[in-house]
Amino acid sequence: MGDKTKIDWADSTWNPITGCLHGCEYCYARKIAERFGGYQMPIFVDYPILREPYIINGRKNPYPFDFTPTFHRYKLDEPKRWAKPRTIFVCSMADLFGAWVPDEWIQAVFEACLAAPQHRYLFLTKNPHRYNDLLAKGLLPERDNFWYGGTRTGIDSAREHEAAFLGNRFLSVEPILAPMEIETLRALELWGWVIVGAETGNRKDKVTPKRDWIMEIKAQCDVCGVPLFMKESLRGIMGADFVQEYPWEAETK
Repeated sequence: MGDKTKIDWADSTWNPITGCLHGCEYCYARKIAERFGGYQMPIFVDYPILREPYIINGRKNPYPFDFTPTFHRYKLDEPKRWAKPRTIFVCSMADLFGAWVPDEWIQAVFEACLAAPQHRYLFLTKNPHRYNDLLAKGLLPERDNFWYGGTRTGIDSAREHEAAFLGNRFLSVEPILAPMEIETLRALELWGWVIVGAETGNRKDKVTPKRDWIMEIKAQCDVCGVPLFMKESLRGIMGADFVQEYPWEAETK
């Protein structure tokens, strides 16, 4: 896992930590972990730390405890072994900044990133206030190749993301489940990049976004000069207005 990804705004994913406690009903990561997990019932006080791959029936299992938060310490050196520069989505199968994740785990992940500066690292969380907490402790690297993101769906409070405004920052609106509130639209200029995508999968109450929801975001990004990346899930909806822009490409023009 990691060399390739179907996430179209990154080249690779890297998951030294897996698992999450948010409980989002549309979560693709939980479905993957439960499908390919080891169905092991861990007995521990703290969340598990694996110093070597977990072997089940003679094969490595990436999710031995399903979606229980787990630190795969043996994966920390993977970015260093990837010589060719790439854009890496860190912890696509977890929320690295969830309230349950110890600072020590996060710090170890940052140190692994700093040891492989040839890559660009994208972090994403539903708990962006953790960024400020780590910054206050002197634990949050501010590097040109580190991008810190917050997530929205169109139905959550804009104030949850006000803490994410530091360094390189981006906003991921995926899946978009409702039109974005006007105060959040007006605040798009505070972000360095915006990603929008539709819900995928076959969930019973799956939401298909309306074209107007996306056009409102696009219009505001155009006004603010903020690069906008629409995921492939929106190509059919957006037609000729479909765009995929990267902030680092804009910097080189």
